Amino acid sequence: MSHHGDGRTLAIVGATGAVGRVMRELVTERDLPVDEVRLVASSRSAGTTLEVGGAPVMVRDVAEEDVFDGVDVALFSAGGGVSKEHAPRAVAAGAKVVDNSSAFRLADDVPLVVTEVNPDALESLRTSGGIVANPNCTTMTAMLPLKALHDRFGLVGYTATSYQAAGGAGQPGIDELVAQTEALVGDPEGLRDDGGALRAKAPQPDVHTDVLAFNAVPLLGPADAEGYTEEERKLVNESRKILGLPQLAVAPTCVRVPVVVGHAIAVRAVLVDEVPSLAETISAIEGFPGVVVEEAPTPLAYAGRDEVAVGRIRMDLVDDHAVNFWVVGDNLRKGAALNTVQIAEELIRRGIA
Repeated sequence: MSHHGDGRTLAIVGATGAVGRVMRELVTERDLPVDEVRLVASSRSAGTTLEVGGAPVMVRDVAEEDVFDGVDVALFSAGGGVSKEHAPRAVAAGAKVVDNSSAFRLADDVPLVVTEVNPDALESLRTSGGIVANPNCTTMTAMLPLKALHDRFGLVGYTATSYQAAGGAGQPGIDELVAQTEALVGDPEGLRDDGGALRAKAPQPDVHTDVLAFNAVPLLGPADAEGYTEEERKLVNESRKILGLPQLAVAPTCVRVPVVVGHAIAVRAVLVDEVPSLAETISAIEGFPGVVVEEAPTPLAYAGRDEVAVGRIRMDLVDDHAVNFWVVGDNLRKGAALNTVQIAEELIRRGIA
């Protein structure tokens, strides 16, 4: 751990989860200017020991009365319920909270931040509130190239079809995919000739809305009265807030695919200006922080990488104000843990935390 932290203490709430594990690694990897990392989780994990920077740290119970005493920054990634109940406690104890759940994202007084896109939104925390929200992992992945295009050409709206990893539903989502894959992989004939019968025999879905192995599931959770899922609504509402474009026209379809980690999204962006050339489109995206451009990036290749990768960049065939692209990002890293840690870095850099 670094020794230039000015006595700062960082807490990771949900330290034992899939995102929490990545946060622990990133805090060490990125040498955050903190002197103590406090690991916090639910009572069932309290008392276990995890490593931070090679040193053992005992996990504390989030419900403990003084668990947030002396904490400067608290990173929450333990689900919306835990955030709603305990983030206000952390703020009351004097911490700035970076929350990775959906609990506060759309609250008016809570900034929703992607560090490369709208870091200045953090300034509001100097005067009021103590919580900053991390966007949904799908929205986050799309934001970087869309902001790059918006800065150059102006963004009117976009159509997004996501190809979301099982890991978007946390460790249980990954475990369910693996169990189903193991059960079905030995029967290629069944998969070819009678998928319905095989689907009935597979370990039944508890996390995903249908059997995910060897499949694509176009429903991530229940649909609302208009037929949209919460995941799809997040793309609409969060994009508008992050980009500061309340009228942004978003047409979302979210699909779960049998990938362990890494969300991919096919995007058609509609722009204010006529797009002058493919080369200018590529240069706008390529020059944006946190983005790499390659021909056809895949989620597998970017699992464990910090960058968001954009490929298949094409001028639209019918509308000279539109471009098409494909974007992938590790939903546990940039989609969740990395952006949360980057927000903490930015709060410290600006002297807010």
